[in-house]
Amino acid sequence: MPPSVSDAQDVLGPYGWDADREAEFAPYTAQGLLPGRVLRVDRGQCDLVTPAGVVRADTEFVTPRDPMRIVCTGDWVAVDPGGDPRFVRTLLPRRTAIVRSTSSKRSEGQVLATNIDHIVICVSLAVELDLGRIERFLALAWESGAQPLVVLTKADLVPDITGLSYLVQDVETTAPGVQVLPVSSTSGEGVEVLGAIVADGTSVLLGTSGAGKSTLVNALLGEDVMDVRATRDVDGKGRHTTTTRNLLVLPGGGVLIDTPGLRGVGLWDAATGVNQVFSEIEELAEQCRFHDCAHEAEPGCAVLGAIEDGTLPERRLESFRKLVRENQRIVAKTDARLRAGIRRDWKMKGAEGRAAMQAKRGRLR
Repeated sequence: MPPSVSDAQDVLGPYGWDADREAEFAPYTAQGLLPGRVLRVDRGQCDLVTPAGVVRADTEFVTPRDPMRIVCTGDWVAVDPGGDPRFVRTLLPRRTAIVRSTSSKRSEGQVLATNIDHIVICVSLAVELDLGRIERFLALAWESGAQPLVVLTKADLVPDITGLSYLVQDVETTAPGVQVLPVSSTSGEGVEVLGAIVADGTSVLLGTSGAGKSTLVNALLGEDVMDVRATRDVDGKGRHTTTTRNLLVLPGGGVLIDTPGLRGVGLWDAATGVNQVFSEIEELAEQCRFHDCAHEAEPGCAVLGAIEDGTLPERRLESFRKLVRENQRIVAKTDARLRAGIRRDWKMKGAEGRAAMQAKRGRLR
């Protein structure tokens, strides 16, 4: 007897199946297909949890040329009810998705995880904080549509409470509107609080190699499921202990996606995310005299005024400019009109610079 709708709710409920998903899936139910959530993807095949149990399926029929539509961990799909091999037939709409740019010269986006509610950005306290990298992760997180959270791992390595509080404050300044939580998988500090947060919905762990993600997964699961390797003392980096993105059910509720350490954190059309990360600059910009103020040397610039009076760190403005330029470049590679606009701006600035230089030379004569 094929699995029923009640079977779907009983089995898939812990993985995030709800009434809205059931309604979306109705046309495929009529076709005799089964709903499933992708647990992991490996070489064109994926492991799915379905009302019939965990099955292996081929993604051949839903692997288009568009890399943004490749089956990914966290996706909800429709799969054949039986047969060998089984095939994923279609993807259900994604509610959220983390996307970064690849190192490919083809300027493609890579989807890291989908249908997530919380993005846990893991930052190791075993090495010096890289605030610029944290801002990059936050831009990806906000752009996805999920709620970011910064977890400072290995907090036991900072025994001085005052010193730890200063580190937390530094990250809070870098991450407006985001909770910053010190956590130690060794001492247990913060693990219970984090467990309560990720118990609601789907969460994903992001961070570099050696950030302690696998150790944190084991702490949340209450057992050693993920392989853990020591990091190098010199730079806090480690080898990838997680090689694929895995979706796991947590004992306290919710599901967790663990990801391999990210070496590169390239933006992919993340203008909204960048603006959210630097929301205080956006608010200041509204007070500038000119609506198109570039915050460079314009009179009446509220952003530059905030830097002068010390309320805005100059590092924040430089980081904002850097990420805006980077995002414009990646978008321009796929948007001909934007490329033309950027070229016009370059030519205009070049002409203005030459005119200013000529005027200066005239005054010196």
